[in-house]
Amino acid sequence: EEQRLVEAELEYHRHIADDAERDAVVSEHPVDKREAGATAADVRRFERRLEEISRRRSKLVDKRAKLLEKLD
Repeated sequence: EEQRLVEAELEYHRHIADDAERDAVVSEHPVDKREAGATAADVRRFERRLEEISRRRSKLVDKRAKLLEKLD
C-alpha cells in the first residue's frame, strides 16, 4: 500500500516538475527557476523513498525465505 501511494505521489510531482521546468525555460524568471528547482527536488525525494521501500521489501523477502528454510 505504501509503495502504491508513493508511486502515485511521484507521478503527480513529475507532472508538476515538468510544468515548472517548462515555465522556467519560457519565462526565464528567477521565481519560475526556483520553483522548477524545488519541484525537481520533490521528484528526487519521492524517487529515493521508492528506492528505500524496495530495499526494505528485499530485506523482508530475504528474511522470510530464511525463516521458511528453518521450518523445513
